[in-house]
Amino acid sequence: MISDLLTTDADAPLQRTRRELRLKIKPSTAARGTLDGGWWPWSTDPAAEFPALVAALSSWVGPARHIGYHPDDWDPAENTLTVEGWTVHLAALRTMQPNTVVLAGPNLKQVRVLVVPPATPGGVARAVLRSASGSDTTATAEDILASNGVSHRQRSCP
Repeated sequence: MISDLLTTDADAPLQRTRRELRLKIKPSTAARGTLDGGWWPWSTDPAAEFPALVAALSSWVGPARHIGYHPDDWDPAENTLTVEGWTVHLAALRTMQPNTVVLAGPNLKQVRVLVVPPATPGGVARAVLRSASGSDTTATAEDILASNGVSHRQRSCP
């Protein structure tokens, strides 16, 4: 499990600035589950969204070498990104669980986060992030989204 360095108080409001990375990660002492936390990107553009996520999670996985995601959740993208001087290979995989992103570092250490669709209303999105990053959470992304009334196909931005 990954460290809780990015974890904030569960009741703390998320900043609304476009530059803020809306990410909540489980504490290192959390229950093992299918997810390590949740992320609420601003758009469905991998080139715009993935670099900040890679930079934020690099202290746990090292310089991410690969990102896997479901292609129906994201706009088309190039096969690679350059983040902080290293090349990250993008893999749009239909075998990936929708609404998840997996980052893998050089030693195959992985972080899997639930992706909240960008168009999700703020209160609902924050509830999903709290659920995904809860220390006792072992639910899947699909279960967390469904329990909060979010469709995994709700991807368009307002």
